[in-house]
Amino acid sequence: MTFEEWMRAVLARVETALEHYLPGPDVLPDRLHEAMRYAVLGGGKRVRPLLCHAAGELTGARAESLEAASAALEMIHVYSLVHDDMPCMDDDALRRGKPTVHVQYDEPTALLVGDALQSQAFVALTDSAALALPAQAALVRELALASGSVGMAGGQAIDLASVGLKLTRPELETMHRMKTGALLRASVRMGALAGTTPDAGALQALDAYAAAVGLAFQVVDDILDVTTDSATLGKTAGKDAKDGKPTYVSILGLDASRALAAQLRRDAHDALAPFGERAQRLAELADLVVNRVS
Repeated sequence: MTFEEWMRAVLARVETALEHYLPGPDVLPDRLHEAMRYAVLGGGKRVRPLLCHAAGELTGARAESLEAASAALEMIHVYSLVHDDMPCMDDDALRRGKPTVHVQYDEPTALLVGDALQSQAFVALTDSAALALPAQAALVRELALASGSVGMAGGQAIDLASVGLKLTRPELETMHRMKTGALLRASVRMGALAGTTPDAGALQALDAYAAAVGLAFQVVDDILDVTTDSATLGKTAGKDAKDGKPTYVSILGLDASRALAAQLRRDAHDALAPFGERAQRLAELADLVVNRVS
């Protein structure tokens, strides 16, 4: 199976799992559930579910376990996007090539969509019959830590407080390891923990890989924000500079940012060396993150 075939197969399973774990549009309150499905289904790169499935292949995780974990990760990710796009945060009108939730519906609905998706993520993890209790508890903890104040939410708080400021490179890296990197790291760890529990050395290697990929993802995001148009990105291009947000491009420059992304890709590959060919999909995903155009 080629990488493209593998991705299509995984993405199809992820979409089915999301359909399964999201409340139907005919379930009350139907408008809220319709808006949740609008936000989640039929769009996005699904990088976090792909990382989860690739890591799960290393530890022999069951497909059903990975589907539940992937659905939970994507719901948390989308909840963060819905809230991030609201006027009180980044105030954006375009996401994944279509109007953001607060534009398509309204601000109160968008707020509730994010709240409900966060809760629904943990419903997916605890409803899955494929996850035994020890693994289930481990995955719940990983997701909660990654999405909370020491992870994604904390990184967003730092981001909002940094508008108009000149951060140092270490300060910028800390922000992005929390805001973007924490959930990407959790994606790798949750995939691995859904199977036979990896030893400390294997988890350390996966953490190093996830750290490199997580940072590379944000560096490339910053590059694309100044080099790509809104139609290609599926979101408003140039918005970081307009809003006075510190980015890798604003701190390092475009060429140095591209060099950093390439180095982080090499770091990710190096971290996978202990796994040999078994980590092929993870290596290919590192390439995808760095070479993407949207």
